[in-house]
Amino acid sequence: MLTVMRRLAILLALISAPVHAAPPATVAVAFDRHSIRPVLAEGEADRVAHRLVTADDPVRIASISKLVTALGVMRLVDQGKLDLDRDVSDYLGWTLRNPAFPDRPITLAMLLSHRSSLLDGPDLYIIPLGVTLRERLADPRVWDSTHSPGSDWFHYTNLNFPVAASVMERVTGERFDRLMARLVLRPLQLDACFNWGAGCSGNAIARAVTLYRSNGAVARDDLAGQRPPCLVVPASDGSCDLSGYVPGWNGALFSPQGGLRISMRDLARIGQMLARGGGGFLKPDSLMRLRAIQWELSGANGVGEDGTASGFYCGYGLAIHRIGVPQPGCHDDLFGDGKVRIGHSGEAYGLRSGLWFDPLTGEGVAFFTGAVPDDALRGHSAFSAMEEQLVERAQR
Repeated sequence: MLTVMRRLAILLALISAPVHAAPPATVAVAFDRHSIRPVLAEGEADRVAHRLVTADDPVRIASISKLVTALGVMRLVDQGKLDLDRDVSDYLGWTLRNPAFPDRPITLAMLLSHRSSLLDGPDLYIIPLGVTLRERLADPRVWDSTHSPGSDWFHYTNLNFPVAASVMERVTGERFDRLMARLVLRPLQLDACFNWGAGCSGNAIARAVTLYRSNGAVARDDLAGQRPPCLVVPASDGSCDLSGYVPGWNGALFSPQGGLRISMRDLARIGQMLARGGGGFLKPDSLMRLRAIQWELSGANGVGEDGTASGFYCGYGLAIHRIGVPQPGCHDDLFGDGKVRIGHSGEAYGLRSGLWFDPLTGEGVAFFTGAVPDDALRGHSAFSAMEEQLVERAQR
């Protein structure tokens, strides 16, 4: 039952939305190990066409993309092409080091668990066409000079994932969007893609969810049924010719940290696969390594601005976020029922999203809602009141 304070937070969140705005696109899909059930779909996927949103409409799912990128890494681990604990310099073909710790190698396990000592800085993880990852990582602003790679220091950093994607491209010789379609999306029979690249059908393009900000302005993906003419951040001169791109030069191009477009029905299929223990998609040892907690909040071992001070991040594996464990300083129980869940959250361009499941029962939910204010009110947890209301409605 909702507490009085929680009801008040939800009410304030709802009435603080602009009165002129259309209801935000909101979708939730419940699942267990055997079934998938859309439970909520409201609002418009496209406010110009007045197209109602459905559970089959792909949306830019933000940081849940990290979890899906990690699935691609683990598939390459299963094939013997990658080692989570090997110096990534061996794969990149050049030496990657934090200048303050030149003797400490950086591994994929560190990158995927946000313990690499990389920092984002002001949008430094956005690397346009024509700039290489190596050039960007030469910028001293991307390095934490105080905490070494592999230490028990958590700093949530988008830039970790372009590095991982560059490693993936180097060992396979494939562009990231095409590689992810081959390794993950097609094997799981998902009509999904990174940055509207390989993997999305024409039907997916036609059903794209436009993301709006809380003031009604378009934030992303106003496609009008057409694939974007440029799938990446263009070069400084505005060009967007990918024909000469060398895989491994710039793993940021297809946004491995946040650029996955996927429907909630398909996202639930990923949750199902994980809840089933890999289901032939991943080897049991790889799934266990993926889910194993690499970092746990134990006081001052993470920086406040990324959610550790608020109790949002308390346990993290390889792009797997654990919530609901009662710990001092933790406020990550989104569902408010004291149950441990694993998955990942997403937040960007007015969207809030989540993929969460109970590893004991296999029951979970995939959801998103749009047009959320940047300063959306918190509920009883470190999550927003809107997200708390959404997961409660999804479980009725």
